[in-house]
Parts: sequence; structure tokens; C-alpha cells
Amino acid sequence: MNTSNRIGWGILGGARINERMLPAIVNAPNSELIAVASRRPGAAAETLKKYAPAGHAAVCYDALQALLNDERVQVVYVPMANHEHAEWTLQALAHGKHVLCEKPLALTTADIDAIEAAAKQAGKKVMEGFMYRFHPQHGRVRAILDSGAIGEIRSVRASFSFMMRPARLYRLADDVSRGGGAMWDIGCYAIHCLRQFFPELPRSVTALANFTDSGADNALSGVLAYGEDRFGHFDISFNRARRCEYELIGTKGGLRCAVVWQLPGDTPVIQWWTEDGRQTEERLPAANHFELEIEHFSRCVLEDGEPGLSLSDAKDNCRVINAVLESAASGQPALL
Repeated sequence: MNTSNRIGWGILGGARINERMLPAIVNAPNSELIAVASRRPGAAAETLKKYAPAGHAAVCYDALQALLNDERVQVVYVPMANHEHAEWTLQALAHGKHVLCEKPLALTTADIDAIEAAAKQAGKKVMEGFMYRFHPQHGRVRAILDSGAIGEIRSVRASFSFMMRPARLYRLADDVSRGGGAMWDIGCYAIHCLRQFFPELPRSVTALANFTDSGADNALSGVLAYGEDRFGHFDISFNRARRCEYELIGTKGGLRCAVVWQLPGDTPVIQWWTEDGRQTEERLPAANHFELEIEHFSRCVLEDGEPGLSLSDAKDNCRVINAVLESAASGQPALL
């Protein structure tokens, strides 16, 4: 389905993230949910019934290939297991689909190189799904920084954690080489947050982690060294109370974004201060960054625009994540 102002989407998998993403696809003004597919019989229909707004209809397939063969689907959302992201992104591209792939896009930069080549050959667009970047609060943060109020950024800290529930233990079933553990699940957000303020690659990474018997990390902390007195600090965990924030310290003051993973209806809060004693707390209007992400990518497809998150950005995030895991495993700094 592709009219002058709407484009047809398909969801490849019945993952829990569909609780947020499926309604976003349905509600975004320039998208239309055409189909949902899962390899588990009945799971696609169950996903649609559970998460779609009342009365919304879409085709439900019990085979992933059937969705890829559906000519009405022009954009595919891939929310599958981390180690399957690259494979099914490539399959979707081979079937002539644009792809929004849930983070991480891939576990190696070689896979992202392959995706980039396939997208170029197919003339299709691919974006890694970091929905938080589309929330207006981060634009306000950038405006404060550009004003010079807190000076030059010297330190960035990102903290992401939650207590692991029994229903989510599958996140620890695979070792890090297959995308298991906290770093690939929530740590990729922390690294991505740091990198938006220090966009070049760090010179080195030093990290410590607690690994489970499966080879997955369930808690990890570290430092990215950028030189010139600039550092990125991160801590992530499946064993701590919920935290999803970043803090910036500059030469004239500091800023804290209190909640990065906004849910629809949440009130964004930005706190910032200056050396001369100014203390400010800003409360912004609520916004749905899941829906804004869908609107953005749909617009890129409809208007042939460039996605806000590039494949070059995805490769750099992947490079840093793998360096973090290398350092955590070896107990030594990893150079980039």
C-alpha cells in the first residue's frame, strides 16, 4: 500500500517491543500497518490482537517469508533476536523492502558493510532503530548546548538499568557473541547517547563487567577516553533499579536529561545549571518518540530523504560496543 502520503509497513516478528512500535505504525499519519508475521503459528494474530488499537485489521502470516513476498509491504520493521537482525535486514532488502531494524542493527561492522552494500544495490533505505533520538527533548538539549550556557562539554555520563524480571531472562541466554547480555540490549543506548555529544570515535575504552555462566554480561561500567580532557562514562545493569538518564558537565555548568526512554504521556524534564548560580528545570510537552521515529522513516521513504541515523553512525556504535566488550573480557583497555 503506497498512496501519495502513506506507505505500507510490515512487522517481522512478534517481539515484546511491538507493544510500543505496533501502535506507533498504526497511528503515524504517513504509515499503514499492512501485515505482521511470526514463525510461531498464531503468534502474529496474537500480537495484532494484543497491541493494535481496537478494530485495526492487518494480514497475519505464520511465515516470515510470506510477509517479504507481500508486494503491498514496502517497509519492514525487524524486532527479532539481536543475532538475527543482520540476516533478516539483508533478506528484506533482497525482496525490495526498506528496513527499520531494531537496535543493534548488527553485531559486527562487517555485517553493516554488507547491509550498506545491499541497500545501495537495491536502492532502499535502512535505519537502526534508536527511537529516543526522535524525542523533542534532545533537540532542546542541543539548543541549550549551542547557546553556550554550560560551555564546552568535558564529561558525559549515561546510566541505563532495570531489575531483570523472570520473563526477560531470555536476554541472558546467549553469550555476547550472539547478542546476549546487557551491553547489546541496553548498553547500546548508553553508548549512542555518549556519542551524540562526542561524535568522533574514542581513542580507547576501559570496561569492567559481571558475566553470567552463559557468557552474557548483566552489569557493565566503563570509560571512553576521547583525549583533551574529554571522557564518556557509562554504567548499565539488569540488577539495579530503573535508570535511563544522561548528564553533561561542561566548562561553565552542567545538564541532566532525567528520562531518556520516554513513554507516551511522560513529561520530559531537563535540569541544567551554571557556575554563576543559575538553576533551571524545564518541563516539556509529552511526545511519543516511537511514533515520531515511524513518521520520520516513512517520510524518508516517501520523499526520498536521508534517514536521521546513518549506517556510518551504526558502524561507529558497533565499533565502540565491541571495544567495550573486548576490554571487559580481557581486563585491559581496548584501542580504537
